[in-house]
Amino acid sequence: MATCEVCGNDYWMTFEVHTTGGGVHTFDSFECAAQRLAPLCEHCGCRILGHGVEASGRFFCCAHCARNSGLAMGMELRDTVGAHPG
Repeated sequence: MATCEVCGNDYWMTFEVHTTGGGVHTFDSFECAAQRLAPLCEHCGCRILGHGVEASGRFFCCAHCARNSGLAMGMELRDTVGAHPG
């Protein structure tokens, strides 16, 4: 058994996540993994669990937050939810 590095639970079904930077993390749930590894939106502060967007090296949960961040590049971003290729 291993111990989750976020909540401390000693659980027989823990799993490891290996990052590209060489880090190895042990978690007992995806919730704990997201809490430790998911980036925060630099505008609203929510955890970015989906694709999110990047503008000028900063991460946002959606184009709306990127546009409201004040970055010039953020003004160009648009979410594609519901958009159909044309």
